[in-house]
Amino acid sequence: MRHVIALVIGLVALWLALSGHYGVLILSLGAVSCAGVLWLCARMRLINEECVPISLLPRLPAYTVWLLAEIARSNLDVAWRLLGPSRAIRPSMVRVQTGQRTALGRAIFANSVTLTPGTVTIEMQSGEAVIHSLTHIHDADVTEGAMNAKVRWLEGKAETHNTSNPT
Repeated sequence: MRHVIALVIGLVALWLALSGHYGVLILSLGAVSCAGVLWLCARMRLINEECVPISLLPRLPAYTVWLLAEIARSNLDVAWRLLGPSRAIRPSMVRVQTGQRTALGRAIFANSVTLTPGTVTIEMQSGEAVIHSLTHIHDADVTEGAMNAKVRWLEGKAETHNTSNPT
């Protein structure tokens, strides 16, 4: 039942945030839309911990702030490397062992790497990610495992650093 409540609150909040109009007709259409989505999710048996991960909510704000700081830091680094005449770009690929326990955790890790300027997750399978980076410094950021550890922390696992193999 708590997953249903969380989904309803999330849908209503999203509707209100994206709509920007609060007339009776618009709010009524929003309520009907949210009820329709809730009915479809229930019929498809999608209302569970995997699809409505309320266990992540307490740690999500801290993770979001950390990720935004990493994005800003990497953005400045990439801009400096592209605009500075003496700083070269050396693209490389690195294979990283991940330790997320759920498919959602693996997706969060891969998307977080991709959102960070200078790195892109190319492939993700069986606890391993192949990541393309612009420089060896970005390789070091990935292989040191800070992002992997943060996603594990978000999932509720203890932070541990991973090992990697350059490809």
